[in-house]
Amino acid sequence: MAVATVLRRMTWLDRVIVLILLLAAGAAFVLLGNAPRGARVVVEQRGRVIFSAPLAVDRTTTLTGPLGDTLLEIRDRQACITSSPCPHKVCIGMGRIAHRGELLACVPNELLVRIEGEQNEEPSHDLISR
Repeated sequence: MAVATVLRRMTWLDRVIVLILLLAAGAAFVLLGNAPRGARVVVEQRGRVIFSAPLAVDRTTTLTGPLGDTLLEIRDRQACITSSPCPHKVCIGMGRIAHRGELLACVPNELLVRIEGEQNEEPSHDLISR
């Protein structure tokens, strides 16, 4: 179906809903894009921290899981998984993370990589309003 046909069939309420959805998506993009940069990368396996390093120092480290070795690269204040023995390589496809609260997960190899802020940094908001 052509775009012109779809636009002709839309009611005014359809257009309002589409406009609201576009505005919400744009606002989410702007707000999430301004998340604070992280200070450290932390790797957990089965709930235990097995690796922690500052994002400011470029390095590549090997993380060992049940399936084998996973390579974690820290470069340009970003972290990413560059190699993993998992079958589908979803963790590699997740790309780079750099902002506080972002995650990478290699579920088959039981690894969770997350970005944290400074230790003394208080969160800007939480689940309870003050």
